[in-house]
Amino acid sequence: MSTIPEIRPASIADLALRKDTGLAAAARRAPQAYAAEQYRVLSHIVQQLGKASRKVIAISSPVAGDGKTTTSINLARTLAQSSEARVLLIDADLRRGTLGEQFGIGRFSSLGLAGMIADPLCRLEAVVRRRPGLSFALLPAGVCPAMPYEALRSSRMGELLAEARERFDYVLVDTPPVVPVADLRAISDWVDGIFLVVSAHVTPRGLLDEALSAMDPDKVVGIVYNGDDLPLSGGYRSYYSYGEPSPKSGLWASLLGTGNRP
Repeated sequence: MSTIPEIRPASIADLALRKDTGLAAAARRAPQAYAAEQYRVLSHIVQQLGKASRKVIAISSPVAGDGKTTTSINLARTLAQSSEARVLLIDADLRRGTLGEQFGIGRFSSLGLAGMIADPLCRLEAVVRRRPGLSFALLPAGVCPAMPYEALRSSRMGELLAEARERFDYVLVDTPPVVPVADLRAISDWVDGIFLVVSAHVTPRGLLDEALSAMDPDKVVGIVYNGDDLPLSGGYRSYYSYGEPSPKSGLWASLLGTGNRP
C-alpha cells in the first residue's frame, strides 16, 4: 500500500489550468512532495504497460464523485514530465464530462470526442487541444450526444483510439462510472487496462464488488483509494441519480492492488 496525503482544493476551479492550484497541480507544483511520488507510482505502472504495447488506459470509478477525473489529470501531468512523452487525456464521459470546462475550453465545444465520433472524416489532430503551459494534449467530450452509450460502442470510437495509439505514447481515457451506466463496458475491448478509483471508507463494498464484476478482470491494472471526508449520503442514491450535480470533493488517500499482469 502507498498513501497519498489529503489535499483540499478550495473549489473545482482549482483544477483548471488558469489557476493551476489544488490537488490537480500536485505533480506540477511540488514535484518532491510525497503526494507527487504516489502519482509517480501510478505513472510507473502505466509506463510498464506501455512497454508491453498497452498504451490506452481507462480511469473509472463505481459511482460519481470518487475522484477519477482528478487522478486522470494528475496522472497525465506526471507522465508528461518526461519531455519525450506524448500524452493524450480523453474525456469519454459523454454525459457530464468536465475536462474541457476545467481547462477553459468549454464543456459544450463542438470540437470534441462526440463530434469526432459523429464525423467519420474528422481527424484527431483537428480536435485535440494543446494549451500553453499544459504538458499533455487534451480531447474534451464535446456536445453530449442523444445516446452516449451507442456513440461509445460504435466502430468509430475504436478507430479513434487506434489512431491515438499510433500518435501518442500514453492515452488516458476518463470514463463515466461503472455502476450507473454501461459506457465503460462499451469501450472495454479497445482499452488495454483500467484503473478503478473508489472513495476509501465511503464507497460501499457492494458497489465496489458490482463495479469489479462488470469489468474484465484481465483489464483491471489497479485500484486507487480516494480519501473522502464526506459520507456517501443516501447510500445507493447516487447509483440512480448519475448526471445530477454532486457536492462531493475528491481527496486522495491511498493506492492498492496495482496487479502483476504484463
